[in-house]
Amino acid sequence: MTIGQALLAFSAAAGLLTMTPGLDTTLVLRTAAVEGPRHAMSAGVGICLGCLAWGLAASAGAGALLAASTIAYDALRVVGACYLIFLGATLLFRRHTPVSLTAAARPHADLEPDPGLVAGHWFRRGLLTNLLNPKVGVFYVSFLPQFVPPGVPVRSFSMLLAAIHATEGLLWFSLLTVATARLAGWLGRPGIARALDRVTGVVFVGFGLALVARRSH
Repeated sequence: MTIGQALLAFSAAAGLLTMTPGLDTTLVLRTAAVEGPRHAMSAGVGICLGCLAWGLAASAGAGALLAASTIAYDALRVVGACYLIFLGATLLFRRHTPVSLTAAARPHADLEPDPGLVAGHWFRRGLLTNLLNPKVGVFYVSFLPQFVPPGVPVRSFSMLLAAIHATEGLLWFSLLTVATARLAGWLGRPGIARALDRVTGVVFVGFGLALVARRSH
């Protein structure tokens, strides 16, 4: 496999994986619909930075340690599960204020986040959702080497592949955010926002419980 062939093959495979519905897509969609495009893209940037961090860890050997060590995997699994369950519970019990006549004229006005919920908050949510998921680390350490052709520097090429994956993720999240923004008036209704929060909360709690139940990798 040549370098060009490896890059094309990885780009196609990673692109398909990026568009596969999962935690990342669910978080960005929900944030775009309820909190607005700025916060959604902040979460997306955090997710993609998490991909780069896992790519660096995998190329440096930390990912291999995670894949081989039951103790390290289980410790990260439990922490990640608790974080996902916490996020899910937060969304399940989140309250939405009624729409006022003045606020109804502007998208998301009835769902303005608390002052502390700035873009950095959503960036951290996206980053931690990725970093605290050991399945992402194991995925990187098992997936990236398949696309590293012989004779190239493994670490730098692995980081290049991780950067491609992160770039594809940003493009996908941008597309989702733009598409959701077109439905802002409908998605901004309290009833719809509550339903989105409930569905997303159930998904996150479900993923968290699945991580708790997974005793080994």
